[in-house]
This record gives sequence, structure tokens and C-alpha cells, in this order.
Amino acid sequence: METASWLYMYMPIAGVNIFWPGLVLIGFSVGVIGGFFGMGGAWMVTPGLNILGFPMAFAIGTDMAHIAGKSMISTVRHSKFGNVDYKLGLVMLIGTMIGIECGAQIVMYLERLGQIGSVVRWVYVGFLALISGMVFYDYYKAVSKKKAGVVDGEHGTEGITWYKTLHKIRIPPMVHFKHAGFVCSAWLPIFVSFLTGVLAGFLGIGGGLLRMPALVYLIGCPTHIAVGTDLFEVMISGLYGAFTYAIKGRIELVAVFVMLTGAAIGAQIGTVATKYAKGYGIRLAFGTAVVCCMISIILKQYGFSAPAAVIILSTITLICLYIMKIMLQGAARELREKKAGTQA
Repeated sequence: METASWLYMYMPIAGVNIFWPGLVLIGFSVGVIGGFFGMGGAWMVTPGLNILGFPMAFAIGTDMAHIAGKSMISTVRHSKFGNVDYKLGLVMLIGTMIGIECGAQIVMYLERLGQIGSVVRWVYVGFLALISGMVFYDYYKAVSKKKAGVVDGEHGTEGITWYKTLHKIRIPPMVHFKHAGFVCSAWLPIFVSFLTGVLAGFLGIGGGLLRMPALVYLIGCPTHIAVGTDLFEVMISGLYGAFTYAIKGRIELVAVFVMLTGAAIGAQIGTVATKYAKGYGIRLAFGTAVVCCMISIILKQYGFSAPAAVIILSTITLICLYIMKIMLQGAARELREKKAGTQA
């Protein structure tokens, strides 16, 4: 520790020494992975910060502040493309705000009981198991369709259509969401956003991993509108989450700025790489990253902190290298094609 003391940064609010290259790597990776997969990499920030040495409540609060900063840029970009239904987003904010505060209060209660680390880690494990299961099932379904020669139509084949049943609930006020193109009871998006808000406040994530599918399958929002509206929600809920955790003194601002520096660079790489990505193989990479994150949390729970840190940091490093390889190969191929085109 003495010889490599320069690699550790003191966090004045949390009162812990943190391996700062790990913070930069987490921020950079979240930017690359979030920009590439189209969903925030926040699911790995809270466990990553906890594994690096942050107390769980600080890991959650710091992640919340980090999410807010990262989502602003994405929301502006999607707004320019007309992908945000602000009316739907504002209605959902009612449930989101109440849900986040409920989630944050549960965290404070568990912290007082001394149970916070263990409970949050196990809920995370269940959450990541659900995500990886969905990703691998989606991949399996796509491969099966390809083998059977099934080609989706213009709007794709619809799998889960629970929203058709939920739209039959006619509890007033009924609201017409013109931009998203449907009419439903205002209580439907409020209730859905409350549930995802509780999870966001409890786990320190933007809630996007659940809110985005919920917007499509439960509320009936078109996918491109769901992505933009979800990012608008993540931005506001992240700001509110950061506010409520800041009041509770559970945000380490030094760590937020270190991670945002890495995320700003990583997001550009991830976004450019999407231009060159083809095939479903990349979803397998995402599913594998989620499984590795899950394993590292279980190791941390049983006291194996060093192997847990090695697994999560090496996994996100490999995924980032893979994405950067896709970007560089794609860019080189594009340059060759342009060169060949000008010569012809």
C-alpha cells in the first residue's frame, strides 16, 4: 500500500481511500457500454463502487449523481430526433419521484439496521439474473427465428402485449399521449413509474433497464419513443435521486467527477461503435458482462473482495476492448471503401 499510495485517492465525505484508476475505468466503461448497448451501464456502477471500497449507501448515492450527469446529453440528442414524449414523461415523474424517495428511505432504514450491504447485493443478484435471462432468451429466440426463416415485418413481431389488456382499465382521468400515439388511464404510467422508481432509489440505478421494457410492454409506447422518454425520466429521476441522497450526506462528489470524466470520453466511442456493429453476437457479450458482474457481487457478499474487484474490472475492460475493436475495424473498413470508391 505504501509503495503504490499515489494510486489511491481519499474520499472526504465517505472517509475511505479508493483506487482511483478503478473509478476512471468504471466511468469510461459505463460511457462505452451505455453508448453502445443503448441502455445505461449504471447496473454495474453501484456494485463496482461497493467492491472498490465505498459503503453501500455511498455507492448508491454516488451512482445516482453520476446517472443524472450522463443522461442529460443523451436526452438532448434524442429530443432533437423527436423521440421524447414530454407529456408521458411528466405524468410518469409523479410515480417516479415518490418511488425513488420510498427506495431511498428503505436504504436509510436498512443502513440503520446494519443490513444494507447484504440486502442490496442479493437484490442486485436477482435483478442481474433477470436481465441476463432476458438477453439470452432474446438471443435464443432470434437464432431460432433465423433458422426457421422467419423475417419480422415493418414493425417487428410483437412478443409481450400486456399493454392491450392494461389499456382496457378506464379509471379517469383518461389521457391522450399524442406523440406516443395511445390513450390510457393516467394511473397506468404513474403506477408503472412508481414501481421502477422504488427500484431505482433502492439500487441506485436509473431504472431504465426496467422502465424501458415497461414502457413498451406495459404502457404500449413505440420503442424509439420509449428510449427517448425513458432517458428524459432517467435524467429527472437521477437529479432528484442525487438531491435526496445529497441531503442524506451519501454522495461522494469527488468520485462523481472522476467517473464523469471517463464517461464523457467513453460515450463518444460507444456511440460511434454502434454504427459498425452487426449481428446478435454483441448481445451475448452484454449478457456475459451481466453474468460476470453478478458473480463478482456474490464473491463480495462472501468476503472475497479482491477476486470480486478483479472479475468486475477485467470484465468491463474486455467488453470495452471488444467494442473499441468493432469501432476501429469498422472505421478502417469504411476508409478502405471510400478510398476504393474515389479510385474507381
